[in-house]
Amino acid sequence: MAGCSLSQRLRALGALAGAALLFTLWLLWQLGPAPARVPAPPRTLLILVWHWPFADQPPELPSNTCTRYGVAHCHLSTNHSLLASADAVVFHHRELQTRRAHLPLASRPRGQPWVWASMESPSHTHGLGRLGGIFNWVLSYRRDADIFVPYGRLEPHEGPAPPLPAKKGVAAWVVSNFQARQQRVQLYRRLAPHLRVDVFGRANGKPLCASCLLPAVARYLFYLSFENSQHRDYITEKFWRNALAAGTVPVVLGPPRANYEAFAPADAFVHVDDFGSAQELASFLAGMNASGYRRYLAWRDRLRVRLFEDWSERFCAVCAQYPHLPRGQVYWDLKAWFQA
Repeated sequence: MAGCSLSQRLRALGALAGAALLFTLWLLWQLGPAPARVPAPPRTLLILVWHWPFADQPPELPSNTCTRYGVAHCHLSTNHSLLASADAVVFHHRELQTRRAHLPLASRPRGQPWVWASMESPSHTHGLGRLGGIFNWVLSYRRDADIFVPYGRLEPHEGPAPPLPAKKGVAAWVVSNFQARQQRVQLYRRLAPHLRVDVFGRANGKPLCASCLLPAVARYLFYLSFENSQHRDYITEKFWRNALAAGTVPVVLGPPRANYEAFAPADAFVHVDDFGSAQELASFLAGMNASGYRRYLAWRDRLRVRLFEDWSERFCAVCAQYPHLPRGQVYWDLKAWFQA
């Protein structure tokens, strides 16, 4: 370009720059935008239930079993041939206790989490001493369980509370297992001379059908929510279903008041420990006036009872908690943990 004028050189440089720009644009067009990275869909977890609780035959478990309870990507099965591929295996204690089922220890895949499941109290749970060092996770009503599944809970509720039927009596109790050594039976016998308690159930020769129980007890001011044994967090359907869901006020015998207050408002129940004697408790219940009684039902304006009664829902909770469960954990002394 020695013989070229300045203007000619500038035009040549401009042409080169333009060509370079066009080439760059063409190259970018050829390459196109970087493809977006599509995340892999969540993997479906397989939870093998080794034996279905209290059943001779397991129920049908369609693929949407857990989605009905708001748990996605979870498949329950009772097919023992899937042991090697299961993400976790659940064993219900009652069948282990009665030896109707046995642990497949010789076939256990290395590193596979095993879940011990029970909704019974320690007083009715036996044979834990031989289960040390086997289970990684616990499914229980205990709040400190790895998979915490209560018998019920209170959830926020909008709109008017469901209407209650007219009350016809002071107190009702439904009981099938009536044994003199039980603390609940001893308390009832001290209470009965001072308070009329209408007793239903097999123990009194007045059984109630499943659909009859709630309408029957709803007509009473109070329901004796007496647990068969007293242990931490052991608050069963006697409280949640037979009393709160029915629309009556529970009179509770179970763990201490503070334990109940972790689950329900302090003014939603009457605790027997608040009284010095059964006669004092009877006088309080029999003398309840309308305004005082309404205070025990005030929670119904903002809360509703959610019951957890289906074993399928309880087992689906394993999937819901699976990402957060501790890996490598072992309950070396399951008996000491559960009886603590």
